[in-house]
Amino acid sequence: MSVSTLTDEELKEQIVMAIKGVYDPEIPVDVYELGLIYEIKIFPVNNVYIQMTLTSPSCPSAGEIPGEVEQKVREVEGVNDVSVELTFDPPYSTEMMSEVAKLELGFM
Repeated sequence: MSVSTLTDEELKEQIVMAIKGVYDPEIPVDVYELGLIYEIKIFPVNNVYIQMTLTSPSCPSAGEIPGEVEQKVREVEGVNDVSVELTFDPPYSTEMMSEVAKLELGFM
């Protein structure tokens, strides 16, 4: 195993880029821009914790999206382990979307 020379900030950027490759199948915007990622923490040694939500608890993709986020982040060079926690507190609202997502979906 090679030792990553990335800073936590650089690693977090890589993680965000990886997460941006995950889409809700029903919405043409990635889960990061949708505002579904509440928190990304990096613990020693490059163990990643992600807290996220879904657009709704009854989302048909509820089983797939967190697993896909975990898989994409695991593929980031330097990441040791990944833990994805799903929460519905606070509940998701369209206010959490980035301007990019709101524009894409016609909310602006």
